[in-house]
Amino acid sequence: MKIICIGRNYADHAKEMNSPLPKVPMFFMKADTSLLRPGMPFFYPSFSKDIHFECELVIKINRVGKNIAERFAHKYYSEIGLGIDLTARDLQAECKKNGHPWEISKSFEGSAPICKDFIDKSELQLDDLKFRLEQNGEEVQKGTSADMIFSIDKLIAYVSQFMTLKKGDLIYTGTPAGVGPIAINDILVGFIGEKKMFEVKIK
Repeated sequence: MKIICIGRNYADHAKEMNSPLPKVPMFFMKADTSLLRPGMPFFYPSFSKDIHFECELVIKINRVGKNIAERFAHKYYSEIGLGIDLTARDLQAECKKNGHPWEISKSFEGSAPICKDFIDKSELQLDDLKFRLEQNGEEVQKGTSADMIFSIDKLIAYVSQFMTLKKGDLIYTGTPAGVGPIAINDILVGFIGEKKMFEVKIK
């Protein structure tokens, strides 16, 4: 199982990070040990003092595919969920400064919280799929698939040029603006529409 994460897929997030808009999808990988199982707390690691939340729609691949044409991409997933791409922002800044890969800041243990249950895409309005994140009861992020720079189908087609997608692979589709730091004792709750998708406690 692969965890594929899309960077800068919302213009407002790219702006808040002072980053240029990508001309093609930009992606990186998280290790399978990054996945934080539903109901498990996230333990704040000692190697960072500035970990941020990035709430994202997550696509679960349901069949094997390589070099998938965009017009057929919709056949390769049937469910959508919600997750968080936790980022050690201090480590990421150091990586950027030195021209190093980002994995140390993105792929650490538990850095990919995921919902327990995914939603059948037939129940959702895919071209305007609204989601949000609350931190200690306060809304900190909200987004919609309508604001994605690259659509879900474009992402699947693009990534599959470089690697075979397999059943169970997860694609974190990028985050909207509003990312911010977490702290011990925080509670993060994610929603698609009004449906609660996950709750993560920070310890």
